[in-house]
Amino acid sequence: MTRAFLQGLVLFFLPFVLFGLYLVIRRRNALAWSSWNDQSFWLAIAGLAMVIASLVVTGLMSERHTGTFVPTHIENGRVVPGQFQ
Repeated sequence: MTRAFLQGLVLFFLPFVLFGLYLVIRRRNALAWSSWNDQSFWLAIAGLAMVIASLVVTGLMSERHTGTFVPTHIENGRVVPGQFQ
């Protein structure tokens, strides 16, 4: 769960980081609010779009298991891991 949360955070903040790098390359003050004022709304929209797109792609491309799940159990004195059958 932590990995999924951190991936979402990274994808959300990626447009902000890229815009900050753009400001540095253009030799503008990346810490001045006036540089970010007009763009912050669109950067947030771009970040949310990236997070939503990643969730959709993950949902569409994730592995689907068919059959029934047999939970972990003990058979003849040894542990048999859970599996789909």
